[in-house]
Amino acid sequence: MKAKPAKSVIEIWLGGGPSQLETFDPKPDAPREINNGLKAIATNGSFQVHEWLPKLAQCADLYSVVRTLTHPHGGHETAAYLMQTGRNPGGGVVYPAVGAMISSMKRKSYQGDLPPFVILTQGKGRFSEIGFLGEEHAPLVTGGNPNSARFVVDGIVPPGGITNEELDHRFELASRLDLLPHDAAFDAAGVAARKIITGTAAQTFDLSREANETRDRYGRNVFGQSLLAARRLVEYGVPYISVNYMGIWDSHKRHFETIRRPTEDVDAAVSALLTDLKARNLLDDTIVWMTGEFGRTTKIDMDPTWQGGRHHFPRCFSALVAGGGFKGGMAVGKSDDTAANVKERPVSPADFLGSICELAGINPDDHLPNGKGFELPVLPPASEIGRLKEIYA
Repeated sequence: MKAKPAKSVIEIWLGGGPSQLETFDPKPDAPREINNGLKAIATNGSFQVHEWLPKLAQCADLYSVVRTLTHPHGGHETAAYLMQTGRNPGGGVVYPAVGAMISSMKRKSYQGDLPPFVILTQGKGRFSEIGFLGEEHAPLVTGGNPNSARFVVDGIVPPGGITNEELDHRFELASRLDLLPHDAAFDAAGVAARKIITGTAAQTFDLSREANETRDRYGRNVFGQSLLAARRLVEYGVPYISVNYMGIWDSHKRHFETIRRPTEDVDAAVSALLTDLKARNLLDDTIVWMTGEFGRTTKIDMDPTWQGGRHHFPRCFSALVAGGGFKGGMAVGKSDDTAANVKERPVSPADFLGSICELAGINPDDHLPNGKGFELPVLPPASEIGRLKEIYA
């Protein structure tokens, strides 16, 4: 474990399952039925990326790719659970996601007014983030649209453009009208809530404070502005931020038409995030990781029903890791000639998440706080092949 653990983690979750071929494991020499005639491009690291990622190619020295994530679950819910918790579903225990695990173990050292776990902008649907940890460890799910003129965050940023002065008047009026008795804890909760709404915590979500040029680099869309908000949350000190870019990656039908624009959005926003963190001297203290629950099938399905689709594929898929103690410019693992099978260095979800935990200063063998009368380790023991130490700085 590194001497100075990462202070924050940004998780970029591409829910639905992005294709390894059209991201970080392109196969330009494979038959057209595999690559659709598309190419790979060189990077300033030691690996190639898909031609739809030119901006990420230019900053590959800031991140590494894992090309051989593998697990047995082809369903969205079971695969997402495994990729978020490091455990197979079942057994009578619902484990927390990695965001809840890390934030719960960092909350004692965290001094901010915002919760230590923030999700932009929507949760993962039926997936439980907190598992057995309890509601006190639940994330703040922002809702709202960070690309709108005013990013209205549920419970934090008042709607309608209300100013702090107007809020003060309303709080004063409410105090005068409130004649009911209440205890000190109630009053303290009110003071804390008011501090969040009118203080620097709410200002963290005010993206109008950013230069137009910066906002343009991230992309004027929900995903791009969510990553910009994530960078601001890192500056505020939030230990764990998850940005969910959901659904579009489940490209069973018209795969290439479906994912072209979202892939370009990822290229612009993630490259902007990494270069921005680096320029602000935040990358060494911030882990960034990006993947989905699985990849996509390698042979393009030209059946008339699917019209060039790719389907669920957990056997071999890719991820990006950066910052916080991860080296840049390297590729972990090697797939076969069609990205269908692991050829060298399989990486399990538990070893992948264990690496993130270790660099965040969390011992994966420690026990999670639960208050339920039993102790459970953060993650299962490392596999025989082990965690991603070959790309630890």
